[in-house]
Order: sequence, then C-alpha cells, then structure tokens
Amino acid sequence: MLESARYWLAALTLISMPPAFLYWYLIHPFANAWRKLGRLPAYLIVSTVCLACVYGLWRIRDPLLGADLGFSPWGTAIGALLYLSAVALEIQCRKHLKFYILAGAPELSRDRPGKLLDQGIYAHIRHPRYLSLILGISGATLFVNYTGIYVLLLASVPVLFGLVLIEERELRGRFGEAYVDYSRRVPRFVPRRRRS
Repeated sequence: MLESARYWLAALTLISMPPAFLYWYLIHPFANAWRKLGRLPAYLIVSTVCLACVYGLWRIRDPLLGADLGFSPWGTAIGALLYLSAVALEIQCRKHLKFYILAGAPELSRDRPGKLLDQGIYAHIRHPRYLSLILGISGATLFVNYTGIYVLLLASVPVLFGLVLIEERELRGRFGEAYVDYSRRVPRFVPRRRRS
C-alpha cells in the first residue's frame, strides 16, 4: 500500500507540476495580449494547452518517473517537515488570495487589475507561494523517492526563478512605482531579520 501511495503521488506530481508552470508562463508574459482577447478565450486556450500537457505526461509517466529508489524513513521524515512547512506557508498566503487571484484573473482583466498584495505574509516576502511550492515539491520528492521527481525538483528551481522574473515585470507594468517601492522594501523569498 505504501509503495502504491508513493507511485501515485509521484505520478500526480509529475503530471501536475510542469503544466502548472506552463500555465503561468503562458499568462504573465502575454498578459496584455490576453487582456485584449478577453478572459474567457484566454482561459480556454491556456487550459487546453495545459490539459494537453497533462495528458501527454500521463501517457509517458513511467519512463519519466525513472527508478524507484525505495522507501526512506529519513527522507519521509524530512519530507513531512518540509511539506508541513509548505502547508503552513500556504495557509498564510490563502488569507490574502481568493480564487479570482489564484486563477490569474487580475492579469487577464481589463477593468479589474487587482490590488498590490503587501499585507500579512506578503509584508515579509514577495513570493511566499513560490517558496511554499518549492518546499512542498521537496517534501513530496523525498517521500516518493523516484529519480524522475528529483530531476523535476532540480528543474523547478530555475523554472520558478524565471517565472518570478516574468511575474515581477508584469506586476511593475500593472502597479508601476508602487510595486517598485514594494520590491525595495520586501525581499523575494527570505524574510529580512528585523533590527531592534
């Protein structure tokens, strides 16, 4: 049963992470074009591409998962701590993120550009969701212990960093000087130590 749980979590991670990254790589750099086209057509096009990616990855999941390195008690324990940290961070994010924002609607909207998030966890780090994502992927990777998921984790770091840069460019375009000032005050991923 544990082997089956590890396999299915590995497969779910494999088929969900690349399309999730692709979604935002299709949204952020082309936000102006999507706004002109309209939100519904944008969602239909981007979702179709991402679902095709999910399907393609599902079809070739076993070779992509690679070798099963077996159950590791230490990896599972460390993975659980990382995953719980990701969940705690995500709970803090969700206090400020409604589904409307999570789906990218402000990026696609002509008349509702959203507001700059700078309260709560966002007052300490600019990208807590990406930090949460890396912690969560790391935790899952240590638990499932498949070589392909380790490769996915390593690939996620530069992919996410590139996504951060693209997102920040889009946010500067949307919020202007307010975002530039926010960027100066608040670090990307690691909170600054408060001086007494």
